[in-house]
Amino acid sequence: MINGKKVLYSGMQATGNLTLGNYLGALKNWVTLNEEYECFYGVMDLHSLTVRQNPTEFRQRARALYILYVAAGLDPEKNCIYYQSHVSGHAELAWLLNCFTYMGELNRMTQFKDKSSKHADNINAGLYTYPVLMAADILLYQADVVPIGADQKQHLEITRDIAERFNSVYGDVFTVPEPFIGKKGARVMSLQDPAKKMSKSDENLNASIYLTDDRDTVIRKFKRAVTDSDSVVRYSEDKPGISNLMEIYSAASGKSYDEIEKEFDGKGYGDFKLAVGESVADILQPLQARVAELAKDKAYIDSMIKANDEKAQYFSTKTLRKVQKKLGLTERIR
Repeated sequence: MINGKKVLYSGMQATGNLTLGNYLGALKNWVTLNEEYECFYGVMDLHSLTVRQNPTEFRQRARALYILYVAAGLDPEKNCIYYQSHVSGHAELAWLLNCFTYMGELNRMTQFKDKSSKHADNINAGLYTYPVLMAADILLYQADVVPIGADQKQHLEITRDIAERFNSVYGDVFTVPEPFIGKKGARVMSLQDPAKKMSKSDENLNASIYLTDDRDTVIRKFKRAVTDSDSVVRYSEDKPGISNLMEIYSAASGKSYDEIEKEFDGKGYGDFKLAVGESVADILQPLQARVAELAKDKAYIDSMIKANDEKAQYFSTKTLRKVQKKLGLTERIR
């Protein structure tokens, strides 16, 4: 605990453009958590290196992600928003934890299998040990809770296993994190294939709404969204396309499914898709305006990066020194 609060840890990779799914499913709901938790949010740039990056574009995207965190409402004076690569403890602890992680555990990671199939020409060791770095991210700050989606459940499980294994040998060194069950974020699926999650890496640009999309682009993509053969706006498992649009519209407008069904009773999909597009454009517009405003205030963003990097370094160093001492590594002469 820090300042009498439990610690919450999360972050996003600095690759690609964030989607509406990232915003409605996670980022939007992070905003009020600092009242109850001591929150650490990383710009996860080290994780991004498992895929080759253009250095100039990569730096720009990492800064853009930091600005987006702040624009979305995360106050950098109440939350620790920092760059993963600016805190050396992440890489140091990852190596130490590698020595407490079994090959069999890593072999079972489904994300490694999925990503290997997508990047067959670059199946690197970093991709394989990715879950160990993720464990280091979480354990470094003694996180009590971690917000996770279904695709990250395995990674939290292996983090818990590693922490418990280390603690069983050396005592209560790490806090064993629990999944964070908070306000349910919208589960936003692809507009072109509602069977899979909306992704920033989708090759079909019409499948995802990016937070940088202008109003016309947003509305056009929703008009092209996959629906089904009938024309009734109704939430049902056998209508995945329409159900996905209803979930998005509900999250953007605050209306319940019943209210949405009544609103579009007797109307066609065309009217419904237009309404969804306009509601999403309406919530993205102020976010985009705030991003543009913050991007111009270099001094403020730089000052917040410096202050939060230092905060993250302080708490990570406390954990790292404890681990090093337990392992018998020679203390540094300061």
